[in-house]
Amino acid sequence: MTTTAAFIGLGVMGYPMAGHLANAGYDVRVWNRTFSKAEAWKRDYSGTACQSIAETVRNADIVLTCVGADKDLLAVYEGSEGIISNAPEGAILVDHTTASAGIAEQLAQSSKAKSQSFIDAPVSGGQQGAENGQLTIMCGGEPEIFERAKSVLECYSKALNLMGPAGSGQKTKMVNQIAIAGLVQGLSEALHFAEQAELDVRKVVDVISKGAAQSWQMENRSGTMIDGKFDYGFAVDWMRKDLGICLEEARQNGAKLPVAALVDQFYGDVQDMGGRRWDTSSLIQRLRKSR
Repeated sequence: MTTTAAFIGLGVMGYPMAGHLANAGYDVRVWNRTFSKAEAWKRDYSGTACQSIAETVRNADIVLTCVGADKDLLAVYEGSEGIISNAPEGAILVDHTTASAGIAEQLAQSSKAKSQSFIDAPVSGGQQGAENGQLTIMCGGEPEIFERAKSVLECYSKALNLMGPAGSGQKTKMVNQIAIAGLVQGLSEALHFAEQAELDVRKVVDVISKGAAQSWQMENRSGTMIDGKFDYGFAVDWMRKDLGICLEEARQNGAKLPVAALVDQFYGDVQDMGGRRWDTSSLIQRLRKSR
């Protein structure tokens, strides 16, 4: 029997993710706040574009969401027209949004009361990873439910891990964003220093990328940073949203995040420069501006 998968949220990530499910042979139903986006998806893939969340999730075996933030999750999951009220008993609900651990824990409890199961499953890898089916997915939930959902999530992942109970996936994504913030600032300062020292910056990157300084950011973003092009990846607005989640969680658990807090302020400067939709690697522009 074909598994019915409902996908809610067809942004730059959700659109190709839902497409991978259709290409894998699942019976896919999609919903997006702007219905024309769901219609466009249906033209690109085999599946059903639905007019409401209730219609999308009715009789679904698994429901997957990828929306903006905590408030968007509450809007699509709760209420009489939401996922929890309309998905059947036994359905697995998987959320790919980067959100707070608290909202994941809340939705896990709300879905449990309706005899459904919830997995928080934020992703890393950006639009390119979603399009290529090469995302890293970090999950929070019950082991047996994770095992049941694995075959679906493997359609667009290269790494898939259960990190612990509900909320653990979101906390792991916070670790990811904290690490990236420091790396991008360090790379920005390094390239800026090389420019100021009048070195051949590309030659510098070629040399140091063979040693301990090597990173994904250096390999994939240094060239575009040198060229001053920032339309390749994760937007500054979204990174600030994520760092805000990290800093709030740190206030609750007592973690000290001085570098993350500082880089968050630096991203605020980039926003003030008009770079709200620039890639996160645009931190270097803040340094160049101050020359």
